[in-house]
Amino acid sequence: MDSEHIDQFDRKILAHLQQDARLTNNELSARVNLSPSQCSRRRQRLEDEGYIRGYRAELDRDRLGFPLVNVITVTLATHNRDNARRFAQLLERLPEVQEAHALTGEMDYFLKVVTPDLKSLADFVNGVLLPHESVQHVKTAIVLETLKESGTLPLEAA
Repeated sequence: MDSEHIDQFDRKILAHLQQDARLTNNELSARVNLSPSQCSRRRQRLEDEGYIRGYRAELDRDRLGFPLVNVITVTLATHNRDNARRFAQLLERLPEVQEAHALTGEMDYFLKVVTPDLKSLADFVNGVLLPHESVQHVKTAIVLETLKESGTLPLEAA
């Protein structure tokens, strides 16, 4: 989908929904100055065309027992398509991995992993990542403080 196919009303709808996905069509229409039926049609089109991929609740990881955020970089044992596929399949099965990005440069992957404690982190690295056939090297860092954490895109809601 190309962002040229969305206009200022679509952008406003997207901006408001990423701030509060629970907005009703009536509430949303009042914020973007469209009728509820127009707003509903646009919202449905944005969903159908994949601009809105889903809705979810933002959970408090500290209150739910995952206070440690860990940054882990991984270097693969060999650099070929099959090994990368095996590593990606491993990551799909690991719910503690919140983000995984393939990189250019020295490291192959950057992972954001949440754990309840240091022992769980050690078990994850030593019992899951390092023994995996696709992995050669793992480097970990523990996040001391999160200054900003957001999944929102810089859309104007004006």
